[in-house]
Amino acid sequence: MTPRGTKIAMFLATLVTVLTGAIWPAAAHAEAGSAPTGRVVIIGVPGLMWSDVTRDNTPALWGLTAQGAGAGLSVRTTRVNTCPTDGWLTLSAGQRSRLPHGDCALPSAPILPGQDSPTGAPPPGGAVAAGWPAIKSDNAGTNYHAQIGLLGDEVHEAGGCTTAVGPGAVFGAGNGGGRVDRYVESPDKVTAADWARCPLAAVDVDDLFRAYINAGVDPKGDQVPLSDRKRAAAAAAADRRVAQVVTGLPEGTNVLVAGLSDIGVDPHLRVAIAKGPGFEPGYMTSGATRQEGLVTLTDLTATTLKLLGLKQPKQAVGSAWRSEPSEASTHERVDALMDEDVAAQAIRTVQTSFYWVLFATQLVLYGVAVIALRRLGGDRSSRARILGGTRVIALLGGAAPGASFLAGLLPWWRAEAPTPVLICTVLGFAGLLTGVALAGPWRRSAVFPGLVITGVTALVLALDVMTGSSLQLNTLMGYTALVAGRFYGFGNQAFSLFAVASILTAAWLTEYPLRKERKAIAVGIVAVIGAFAVAVDGLPAFGSDFGGVLAMVPAFAMLGLMVAGKRVSAPRLGVFFLAGAVLVLFISYLNARSDNPTHLGRFWQDLMDGDAWGVVTRKFDAMLNSLGYWPYTLALAAAVVFLFFVLARPTRWRVSLLQGAYEHSLTMRPALICALTVGVIGTLVNDSGVVILSVSFSLATPLMLAAGLRSLEIDLRNADTPPPERSGSPAASTERRSAERR
Repeated sequence: MTPRGTKIAMFLATLVTVLTGAIWPAAAHAEAGSAPTGRVVIIGVPGLMWSDVTRDNTPALWGLTAQGAGAGLSVRTTRVNTCPTDGWLTLSAGQRSRLPHGDCALPSAPILPGQDSPTGAPPPGGAVAAGWPAIKSDNAGTNYHAQIGLLGDEVHEAGGCTTAVGPGAVFGAGNGGGRVDRYVESPDKVTAADWARCPLAAVDVDDLFRAYINAGVDPKGDQVPLSDRKRAAAAAAADRRVAQVVTGLPEGTNVLVAGLSDIGVDPHLRVAIAKGPGFEPGYMTSGATRQEGLVTLTDLTATTLKLLGLKQPKQAVGSAWRSEPSEASTHERVDALMDEDVAAQAIRTVQTSFYWVLFATQLVLYGVAVIALRRLGGDRSSRARILGGTRVIALLGGAAPGASFLAGLLPWWRAEAPTPVLICTVLGFAGLLTGVALAGPWRRSAVFPGLVITGVTALVLALDVMTGSSLQLNTLMGYTALVAGRFYGFGNQAFSLFAVASILTAAWLTEYPLRKERKAIAVGIVAVIGAFAVAVDGLPAFGSDFGGVLAMVPAFAMLGLMVAGKRVSAPRLGVFFLAGAVLVLFISYLNARSDNPTHLGRFWQDLMDGDAWGVVTRKFDAMLNSLGYWPYTLALAAAVVFLFFVLARPTRWRVSLLQGAYEHSLTMRPALICALTVGVIGTLVNDSGVVILSVSFSLATPLMLAAGLRSLEIDLRNADTPPPERSGSPAASTERRSAERR
């Protein structure tokens, strides 16, 4: 694929644009009710992957790819794996949809003229989707509130008609009543007059999925594997159907091919191809993904409406596919799109276990160090060495989250054994960061090695979202196209890591000016880093994170107060949170007026239409679901409250490790309290819930331990050093302590 150039300069340009209010309403759209001006045929091939597309076995699909634009298609709907009817219904609504209480079988045959229908008689020559009233009612009641039949309604309201070829196509092209104007059983029975009749036609090519249905399941209910030969034969049969469609179309017809669904329980990226005016040979992207060579299923509805010259209603949440011309050959493009799915599959197998391995490994190593320290007794030299070694381990643990993103710089998924290679890559980058943290004269400090790690982590994440979010995709602590929760900007885990890294960086950078009693400079450092971090996190061009702004504004304001020596009260914290809400709503307002609003702009539109409460409720329900078992949740809440008290006054709770860190660092206390604050607020305002707090701990805890261990090591080594001669003034001892802190 075309390599992404550096886009850091966009940050200043976007910031100026926001401040001057130069984001204006979108360009004029087609008037509602205007006649369709284009012609579109959607060919749905459930289960089709780029590994099925070859020059010899699927010449029709290969030819469409050569002449048009291609992309990996994320087909995630309401379930982990998407069934064919789910995919067709998602096309119908332009929103994630499902077949209620249905198994993953082929779509039901439609109701034809002369047969009974609960929604009225089918139109002459047309059909009605089976079970439509129940499907429509069920999807309207989900968290997505999908409006089934939206695509067909838009075409009909504009004076157009719809043609469906095959059972599944009726679910995709049917209007609000589930009706299509013309129905044909299969592509080989469609006449030239049928293709020319309506501006929108949908075609169901189910040969590939049918091959798996025919293979059946074993006694345990698992899918019987299909051999490579049989899958290739099914793909070739589907390709012949595609060829029948393409050869009969009127000139100027836009052809959209979509591998609408998964096969079996394992999700994959599927095929998306667009051929027609405006789709030059190359890759595709959309405003929903901002990733070259990647689009979503809900984008298919938006693309269809745009090609028909119809206005996209707000209920359709996708963005139109855009062509990104490439000089790469067809073979190179197909290989690159296959590679996307390989990466997605590789990360899916290890992403969940990464957190458990990270935390468990740290706990085991710390436990070994504690046991060793106890057994060594009064051997101060050995204890100091163990403290130093454990400190290195803690720094390595703190560097691991940032290193997990840097691992995306290397194509580890192409290795024969990708998981071990990924582990080694993360450990390699973590070791490199730890080496840099301990390489200079700052290694003797309690906090400066941690500052190196947090600074690099925050900078890497910031530069990534400012230049296309390439390191966020298919990353251990990022997101994947298979889950399809996000495709650009900050996901919840990355936000949490970035927020905590930014706060710790800002706090520890104020260490030197505070020692010189220059509080104004220290507060200025917090303000500058805070403004930069909030802009990177919240601006739609970069992080595009709604909940992150709500958490970061009060946390940075709280840090500024603590650095300045001011008291932090609940009313002040409430005012800061309100300021964060005002800021993110202002960003949403500006984004709503842009040509291609993100979820931030759509929230403002929902707010103005009185529909925002549904979005808030869905996010809140997801957050509550993340809490899981209530006894565990209550225990976690109690632990967080206790931790706040411990961080505030470690001497009262006799936490010597933390107390030592506070004695050697003026900023350790505000740094940790504000890091915990951003984690707690982030947990409450984001749908990932406790995952955000866990990620916060994954960075802050090992770095706090490293600082505490270094403090104990300094005190232990100084215990062997004779105290300086008294000079009659405490200045000498104060000078020595200040030097040790540095």
